[in-house]
Amino acid sequence: MNDLSVKSTTQATTQSIVLDEVFPHAPEVLWKAITNGDLMSRWMMKPNGFEPVRGNRFTFQTTPAGAWDGTIRCEVLEVVPLQRFAYAWRGGDEGNVGYGSKLDTVVSFTLTRVQTGTRLRMEHSGFVLPKNDTAYQNMGKGWIKCVQNLGAVADEQD
Repeated sequence: MNDLSVKSTTQATTQSIVLDEVFPHAPEVLWKAITNGDLMSRWMMKPNGFEPVRGNRFTFQTTPAGAWDGTIRCEVLEVVPLQRFAYAWRGGDEGNVGYGSKLDTVVSFTLTRVQTGTRLRMEHSGFVLPKNDTAYQNMGKGWIKCVQNLGAVADEQD
């Protein structure tokens, strides 16, 4: 007789937030807005110690929760001028459930010149669901606002 046991498991999936928008600006204008700390603070959050140099570590500060101090620890992973900028986005704590749960993700911006300006593709990848459900939902809404704010900052620079 064969002994067959069935185990019920909840499989985690990984999700990304992706926004794709065309702006009526040259790539140089958007590049400056996403790689300049002063401008970044106007459309997203104020970065501390930011330089658009591969390997540079910087932080953002947000609302603490439970065992998490609210610090988002980032490291620049890729810098291809006028084309691609990516950085690690890590925060949270293993002990937290919901807001402030452990997060180890990557934010990337890809710029492509198009006839009417520049296509910006923003991807925030690596959300492990269901563990990061709260961050995924909140940040999905937050990135929409950030990209709108980025457009306004770019308008001022052009």
